[in-house]
Amino acid sequence: MVGENMNSKVAAAPANPGAPGPTYQEIVLSDSVRAPDGGVPEVLAPVRNVSLGTADISFERYISEDFFRREMQHVWSKVWQFACREEQINGVGDYFVYDIGSYSLVILRTEAGLKAYHNSCLHRGTKLKPSGTTGWTGDMVQCPFHGWTWNLDGTLREVPCDWEFDHLDYKANRLPEAQVSVWNSLVFVNMDLNAAPLEDYLEVMPAHFKNWWSYEEWRTRVHVQKILSCNWKTAQEAFMEAYHTPVVHPEMTKVVGDWNMQHDIFGPHTSRDLCPMAVSSPSKHHGMSEQDLLEGRLTRSVHDTSTAAIPTGETARSVIARRMRDDFLRDYEKDLSDLSDAEILDSLKYNVFPNLFVYGGPGLPQIHQVRPLGNDPHSCLFDIYVLEPLRPGEDRGDPVQMVQITESDSYKDVPGISEMNGLVLDQDTQILRWQHEGMRASHKGAETLSGYQESRIRHLHNTLDAYLASDQARE
Repeated sequence: MVGENMNSKVAAAPANPGAPGPTYQEIVLSDSVRAPDGGVPEVLAPVRNVSLGTADISFERYISEDFFRREMQHVWSKVWQFACREEQINGVGDYFVYDIGSYSLVILRTEAGLKAYHNSCLHRGTKLKPSGTTGWTGDMVQCPFHGWTWNLDGTLREVPCDWEFDHLDYKANRLPEAQVSVWNSLVFVNMDLNAAPLEDYLEVMPAHFKNWWSYEEWRTRVHVQKILSCNWKTAQEAFMEAYHTPVVHPEMTKVVGDWNMQHDIFGPHTSRDLCPMAVSSPSKHHGMSEQDLLEGRLTRSVHDTSTAAIPTGETARSVIARRMRDDFLRDYEKDLSDLSDAEILDSLKYNVFPNLFVYGGPGLPQIHQVRPLGNDPHSCLFDIYVLEPLRPGEDRGDPVQMVQITESDSYKDVPGISEMNGLVLDQDTQILRWQHEGMRASHKGAETLSGYQESRIRHLHNTLDAYLASDQARE
């Protein structure tokens, strides 16, 4: 299931002609610093969206135990999925346990590279490493129940009371493996040994992200995981549209575009949204000047919050982009002069099916992941990694400890999360219980999506259906 290569540059065109205000492409073309040829940077130029239909989507896909079971069997066991950052298993003997539903994998760093093993002893099934753990296992993996021991390469090393096991074939009792691969410092696993390589699965992502600062040169500053009372898709989809912004985040309408955000679909597994920053939302008539936009954005994100009159011929976007270039050069010795204002400023959020968001460009270095919590279709885990750059020659140091918070906890209380970011994340996640409960209470029994702003939600379901259909057809 590899999509068409849609990385070619296309002419700037309205992505959603009916939307008020300027398009994302028009905003970028008005920036002070654009591509060398004066146009939209090649990586931002593609406008990729087609009509995916208008049929309602049943809520059974979110609340049904049977549908959840089918997802686990035919989707989660077949797709590439983000497990951890490479820095979390940096040394030989380091391990990370990744769980999805009933599946559990132990990802190990060996002398030969990364390995991923099914987290179950071949003796009597005990988990080799507890769920939710990461650490160092030395030069072996030992079952905590009876002490069966494997080498890091998966070969069976020792069985206590081996005279009782004359019938045991040591060579046949290697730890069963899953595929494991790394892209952009992100470790992915796939339990399907026949699945296509990760690079193929990621479609345009490797080519697009070559334009930006590699995440291999960033470390995790904050890792926070929140438990949510909703289906994993409910949480996932909240971050695939900005249609909700004027209602859920009214204060954000003064600093970001929303209804004029661009949504691109590149293939079965990848899509993105391009959200302009330091502009006023077309959903509101704030009548904001460029000076207002500058001061509003500076109070939220840029280190230097001092303000002055915007120079003639410049905009809030150009001033903020210049300050960010200065900040990165001063603080991290990183020259961003080769990037356009849009690549520095804007939210460039890529979605990898089924459950990952990776932000491009240096302006919003974050990774978001949503996944089911155990075998419960009514709860999920939402992980956020906030990254910071490494200075030249600087070591990452020890991985940060994950902070887990409950549904009632505020992101604003998590050390390292800014007050504004915490407020927005609280608003996004607090609405999800209401939505999921409303799905279960619904008399209509289905959702009606918009044609463009929620198109990537429909795309998610189309890809989900393709996996369900293709895998069931083989049974």
